[in-house]
Amino acid sequence: MSSILLAGVIIVNLALVSYSVAIITEQRKKIVSTFVLTFLTIGVILDITATICMIIGSENSFITFHGVIGYLALGVMLIDAILLWKAWLVNKTTSPVSKSLHLYSRYAYSWWVIAYVTGALIVALG
Repeated sequence: MSSILLAGVIIVNLALVSYSVAIITEQRKKIVSTFVLTFLTIGVILDITATICMIIGSENSFITFHGVIGYLALGVMLIDAILLWKAWLVNKTTSPVSKSLHLYSRYAYSWWVIAYVTGALIVALG
């Protein structure tokens, strides 16, 4: 495994931790706060970085089954971050999350975890 690909693997694990802290907090408390936004934003930045590392370090085309799942997962998490930031900016303070956004966050995170697991399986079985 190339060093840049290994860096991508390490960074995506950090993204998993950051996303998990953000989304689990949002799901339990049903609020958007600076704590949630901080960890979610860090997760998105780490995810983008990991994706770039994996594209550069991979010997395969950037359009693979796992790649498409991963790009979609990154996209839905980016949309989630934008929507949560938008919700927070309305009051600029900790505020409740709408039921629809709360549900979207859960599905977006679930999709991202599916992409993460498929990537882990590819590495483990490859």
